[in-house]
Amino acid sequence: MNSSVPCEQIESMIVFLRGQKVIMDHHLACLYGVDVKHLKRQVRRNIRRFPDDFMFVLTMDEHHSLRCQKGSLKRGAHSKYLPYAFTEQGVAMLSSVLNSETAAMVNIRIIRTFIKLREFLASHKELRDKLSQLEGRVDAQDQSISSIIEAIKKLLEHPTEEKRKIGFRLQAKRQV
Repeated sequence: MNSSVPCEQIESMIVFLRGQKVIMDHHLACLYGVDVKHLKRQVRRNIRRFPDDFMFVLTMDEHHSLRCQKGSLKRGAHSKYLPYAFTEQGVAMLSSVLNSETAAMVNIRIIRTFIKLREFLASHKELRDKLSQLEGRVDAQDQSISSIIEAIKKLLEHPTEEKRKIGFRLQAKRQV
C-alpha cells in the first residue's frame, strides 16, 4: 500500500484493547505492503525494542473476541498464531525495524492519525467538563424557578375560607 492512505482508513484499524489504542499486526503489514510473517519476524529479531507498552501479544480470549466482532472467517485463511497489537510507540518503533521508504511514509500517516484521535478525545473531555458545569448552573436555576412557580401557585390558589363580602346586606324582616 502507498503512503497516501486516508486517515479514515487508519482510524478504522485502531482498536481499544487493555486500555490502549492499538493497531493489529495484520493491518500494519497491509499498510506497509509486507507479509505478516515478515513483520513478525523483524519484531522477534528486535524484540528488545518492543517492551510491553509498545507491543503485546493478544490472549486467546482477546483474539476470539476480535474475530467474533469481524464475523466468520474462512478455514485456513488466517494465522494460527496469536496476533501482535502495537501501540502508538510500537508503530513508531516499527519504522526503524522495517527500514523501508514505504514504512517510513506510512508511519508518518499512522502517527498523525493517533495524534488526531488523541486531540479528538481531549476535546471530548473538555466538552464533557463544560457540559457538567452547565448542568450545575441549570440545576441551581431550576431550583430558583421552582420556588418562584410554587409562590405563584400559592397566590393563585383559592382560599379555603370565604371572604366577607364588602357592602351592606339586606336582612330579612323579623316577625313579631
